[in-house]
Amino acid sequence: MTMHAVVLREHGGPEVLRHEQLPIPEPGPREVRVRIRAVGLNHLDLWVRKGGPAFKLHYPHILGADIAGTIDAVGAGATATVGTKVVVQPGLSCGRCAQCLDGHDNLCRFYKILGEHTTGGYAEYIVVPEVNLAPYPERLSFPQAASAILPFLTAWQMVVRKARVAPGDVVLIHGAGSGIGVAAIQIAKLHGARVIATAGTDDKLVRARALGADETINYTTGDFAVEARALTGKRGVDAVIEHVGGETFTASIKAVRTGGRIVTCGATAGFHPQIDLRHIFFRQIEILGSTMGSKADLLAVLGHVEAGRLEPVVHAVLPLAKAADAHQILERREAFGKVVLEP
Repeated sequence: MTMHAVVLREHGGPEVLRHEQLPIPEPGPREVRVRIRAVGLNHLDLWVRKGGPAFKLHYPHILGADIAGTIDAVGAGATATVGTKVVVQPGLSCGRCAQCLDGHDNLCRFYKILGEHTTGGYAEYIVVPEVNLAPYPERLSFPQAASAILPFLTAWQMVVRKARVAPGDVVLIHGAGSGIGVAAIQIAKLHGARVIATAGTDDKLVRARALGADETINYTTGDFAVEARALTGKRGVDAVIEHVGGETFTASIKAVRTGGRIVTCGATAGFHPQIDLRHIFFRQIEILGSTMGSKADLLAVLGHVEAGRLEPVVHAVLPLAKAADAHQILERREAFGKVVLEP
């Protein structure tokens, strides 16, 4: 028995994504097999595809962390019911260490992300530990459900756990059209913040305001740090949600208030920003790194999604065989929200 899958056998551009037939995986003890109905793309997929010293892949490698589908088979000791709709928690951890047992499984030293360190969801089936199943938001389609996982989980940790956003805070959110941006705007508003969002096109800014952003800044036509300080009476914002890096990170230091927080989870525009450390220690700015979130936080996110307080945004749905086209949409920065593949 075989399945359709899109695989990597080498690093490179979108052209290295190959549509192949692979054996259908079998679940082991306390594992389940999920029939994938939708898988969302993340910028992480582009980084893994392009390659770098951090990526040590076993070929053929399958990308894709954001998975929604139905339980297709269960291994020994698993109690899940075949046919149940599920979303998949994209972080794998040992479940035994102090960090896991303390509810901080994304700090586990053995932590892995589906599609980055291990097999992902660009396929018809995937086998995962039963503990990685999460309840399906029944009001959503499969593409919508697949769009409510990794970016919302990541943004939840950034906004709630790291930035500690509270009612009345002013939060600057970069990349309003990205998966992280779409999620962070809504989560910050849910927690009573005033949101200033940035994007590179006026169309994305209009859509950001529709999601709840109070003010917006086009970073291609203005200096967002200057504008953010002007919008706060020269005080600066309380927190910056940052996943761009490069010059954007440098300018974010100027945008945040004395004693404010900058939370970063990525560096799509560059890994080596120029930082004047005097700004950090004189102004007592907190710079906080963030990756993913705990399994418990995903359950909190999905509860808000099910209740309609958080809304995933789908930019486009393509068939699995069009994975290369989907990558190009992300690389051209055309998307507002998630690009999703349907196996």
